[in-house]
Amino acid sequence: MRRLLDVLRRLRRAKGPLRLRKTPAIPAGRRGLILVLALTSSSIAGDLQPAGLATTRTDLNAKDQARVTAVSRPTADFSKPEPFELMQGGAGTSRKDVSRDSFSQSSANIGFEEEGTFKLGNALFRKNWVSSPSSTQASDGLGPLFNERACQNCHLKDGRGRPPQGDAGTTSMFLRLARDARSAEEKAALADHRLLTPPDPVYGTQLQELAVPGLKGEGRMRVDYQERKVELTDGTVISLRKPTYAVDDLAYGPLDPRTTLSPRLTPPMIGLGLIEQIAPADILAHADPDDRDGDGISGKPNIVRDDLSGEVTLGRFGWKAQAASIRQQAADAFAGDIGISTPEEPKHWGDCTAAQEKCLAMPNGVRARLGPAEAPAPVMDLVTFYSQNLAVPARRGLASPDVLAGKKVFYEIGCVACHTPKFVTRRDAPDKAQAFQLIWPYSDFLLHDMGPDLADGQAVGEATGNEWRTPSLWGIGLTETVNGNSFYLHDGRARSLVEAILWHGGEAQKARDRFAATGATERDALVKFLESL
Repeated sequence: MRRLLDVLRRLRRAKGPLRLRKTPAIPAGRRGLILVLALTSSSIAGDLQPAGLATTRTDLNAKDQARVTAVSRPTADFSKPEPFELMQGGAGTSRKDVSRDSFSQSSANIGFEEEGTFKLGNALFRKNWVSSPSSTQASDGLGPLFNERACQNCHLKDGRGRPPQGDAGTTSMFLRLARDARSAEEKAALADHRLLTPPDPVYGTQLQELAVPGLKGEGRMRVDYQERKVELTDGTVISLRKPTYAVDDLAYGPLDPRTTLSPRLTPPMIGLGLIEQIAPADILAHADPDDRDGDGISGKPNIVRDDLSGEVTLGRFGWKAQAASIRQQAADAFAGDIGISTPEEPKHWGDCTAAQEKCLAMPNGVRARLGPAEAPAPVMDLVTFYSQNLAVPARRGLASPDVLAGKKVFYEIGCVACHTPKFVTRRDAPDKAQAFQLIWPYSDFLLHDMGPDLADGQAVGEATGNEWRTPSLWGIGLTETVNGNSFYLHDGRARSLVEAILWHGGEAQKARDRFAATGATERDALVKFLESL
């Protein structure tokens, strides 16, 4: 675990000696090496290991730990559904009828007062911000450069975005901009986790196509596709489309020659609060960066600095696991996507850089009577609560013979090596709605090398240009119902679940090849299983 060890060594220099010892691997699917950290007596008085990197669960007694170990063990019985499998989001699972609003329901186990808080957060999530100055002083501050005016406009119906379609625009997919570190200062910031990746010196961290009146948007994403035929073992031919990306109409000069473009589709919002309460130890237990067990799977954590606490911790949100918390992810989106400042990210001009002087000369929406940010703390409280309590829908048809057969294929070809089926959340979660819940996200929340075809060339924190965080699969079968499309992967290149599987490479190559070698009956059953999630 070279990268994780490097982080721990830096922590040792900063906080005092750490003692490392290896413990036997836990028999839970793909076995991972667990590193247990113990602070010595020379550490800072009262200081403990960073909570976000704890490798043992302190929230459980021995009896509860035994229960958690037993219930989260992968199944070997595919003759019937597992206990509680219907409720894949725990007690908060939504049992509402399937509809376009299936991703917009509140956790079923929150109270009446919290339901009101959820609705207020929903209103702010849908709110369209306007440019400054404006008579609506609680809603101005948009931009000056931005990708959309409201959170909901990117997270369509709280679900998945889509790649640009002709003149339809790119409001739910944008281009992340990044380059390699050059200066000693940038390299030091990366090593200390104070910087995730160096931005383009003119255009910043992402391409923003829209701007307030009096200013030009930065440019326009262009996507070109080339069809690629893939023949499966039984002779079935599947057409994949490989995208290439460019930027047209750059308004502020050329991009830096070293700047790379990475498309990022907005992911679904469901179950985020539950993911936030998975114990770090349970995620780290699946990590095996050096593939010590020889199974070809080398999942590793993205170690980031939590801007809210200042601690080095475990990243778990975003396509590269670059955000440590929902609140930080929301603050980053406010700043980068809408150009709205928050107490967490007090960037009143969003992603405007020093090279964009006209942008920095535009008025902002800060009002002294409302606080020092355009979206003050109460706004962030509500948006965060809303994001934490979007319910996961219940499974559908999980007892169907086809679904059970597809689940068996999912296990047998090796999908569960990365798509870990289930976890039990922390007993001491701050919100009892997320506490001690058996959940089924089908993700290990670790970084994996997905091969050259899916690589974007951008290093983000500990993530290399070939690595992506395993996405959750819960709700994936409702994508078309909620969002009216079936685009998958980080850039929406896959137009079906079959295409998405066939794009898997790198650590997932063996599982992908086993899928391609199955017969049509097995492939159809696997798709039925995924559609039931």
